[in-house]
Amino acid sequence: MMFGLGPATRIYLGLDPIDMRKGFNGLYGLVRDRLGQDPTSGHLFLFANKQRTRVKVLVWDGSGLWVCAKRLEKGRFCWPEPTEEQESHCVTMRAEELAMLLNGLDPARSRRRNWYQLAS
Repeated sequence: MMFGLGPATRIYLGLDPIDMRKGFNGLYGLVRDRLGQDPTSGHLFLFANKQRTRVKVLVWDGSGLWVCAKRLEKGRFCWPEPTEEQESHCVTMRAEELAMLLNGLDPARSRRRNWYQLAS
């Protein structure tokens, strides 16, 4: 990726499938209206199509918006399914989970080891 992920950068995963023809303005509107977030916050916003074979990322780098896309030739992204109690239409994930997701791994099937978990 051409942008860095700092410790304060949040990663939001849109749970609802989107029309992959959406560009800058369409994704900007989804982040603002459906996810209730500020598209110019510097956080990453990920969206996938219904088949979960394509993903788009929207991010503000301080001077403009980036839209990045990835299309899988085989298989599907391991995307969480929305539940009835999730009103925000999105979940957050860590940078490690994003790397796993984009590389074809299922973040939901991984777990942190006890020695790595932060103390409460």
